[in-house]
Amino acid sequence: MSTTPLPTDAPQDRGSEQSLEQKALAGLSQGQLVRRRFFRHKGAMIALVVLVLTILLAFTSVGTVVGGTGSLQAGSDGTLSINGFRIPGWWPLDWFTTYPVVNGGMPTLNLFTFTIGEHPFGQDTLGKDVFAQVMRGTQQSITVMFIVGIVSLVPGVLLGALSGFYRGWVDALIMRFTDVVIIIPIIVIGSIIGKLLGGSSAIVFGLFLGILSWTGLARLVRGEFLALREREFVDAARVAGASSGRVIFRHILPNAVGIIIVNTTLLMSAAVLTEAALAFIGFGISYPDVSLGQIISEYREAFRTRPWLFWWPGFFIIILALCINFIGDGLRDAFDPRQQSKVSRRKAARAVAAIPSAQAPIFVEGQTSASDPEGVASDDPNAAARERGDQP
Repeated sequence: MSTTPLPTDAPQDRGSEQSLEQKALAGLSQGQLVRRRFFRHKGAMIALVVLVLTILLAFTSVGTVVGGTGSLQAGSDGTLSINGFRIPGWWPLDWFTTYPVVNGGMPTLNLFTFTIGEHPFGQDTLGKDVFAQVMRGTQQSITVMFIVGIVSLVPGVLLGALSGFYRGWVDALIMRFTDVVIIIPIIVIGSIIGKLLGGSSAIVFGLFLGILSWTGLARLVRGEFLALREREFVDAARVAGASSGRVIFRHILPNAVGIIIVNTTLLMSAAVLTEAALAFIGFGISYPDVSLGQIISEYREAFRTRPWLFWWPGFFIIILALCINFIGDGLRDAFDPRQQSKVSRRKAARAVAAIPSAQAPIFVEGQTSASDPEGVASDDPNAAARERGDQP
């Protein structure tokens, strides 16, 4: 007895079904896969939104200063101003002028009735507006954060790539230089640089931190290159006649971009805390400019009587550090090919419903019994024998 194959449009069995993740990712490029995974990371997306809103609030509220020495200068009418080109913001007060004390210096912000008031974050004993100071300090921390990320990225990637690809004496020379830079205490050198350069420029401070913060990234890139240079696609590129520079920058480096981006975000987060620590001990950005660590250091004696002077700068330090860490965590998961998105219960239920619960009937050629006029064999293999009387 022979059987005919099932029609081509018949439902297939479970074993030939592709997974839901494979169907969802079919036809997508590597860049699209990374963006898809990153946008589906809830923690990273919330952190990205909060970080963008914080940057907009800091730079649009009190404005910013471009160029100049950053020192205070008195105008013809006796008013103080910052030396340099200042881009004004929508907040009418600045961070260096004293104002009449309102509400005993306590914050005028009320979340229950949502009233902002004249000084939402309060005032210090001299009458300076804490909101303007915190916004200016947040600008400085954000500037240092991005400069450190950019400056440390270039030598870290370049030296790590050369060391991992060429190995030998090149690797030994670069790694010994890296060891020398690692043993340099950033806090001590930062204190010296802060005093020598006056500590009034966040750009100079960020450049200094970036020059000394690339060592960890270089070591990670070196290890990644040591593993990737032995892969088959590198051998194929060499056989095709690709130069060493092309192999490094066109073949190996794109495959190491995940670990580079993740480590860079961690460096940026550490830069915020390092800048705040140096400013707290008095060796960071100094008066007349302000930073978040400097605000906490200046008012540390008033912790018991006026705690609001610590709440807001500490809050924004935590916000910046946490946002960068969550974004780095999302990027790590996005660049990891082993990470798979979770399938919702609704999608899983629809997929299970689409799979037949029983196999399709087998069509049999030839005449069957009268009780089976359609020619469909029964599921019981002994049914035909019982009909012939061979079995009871």
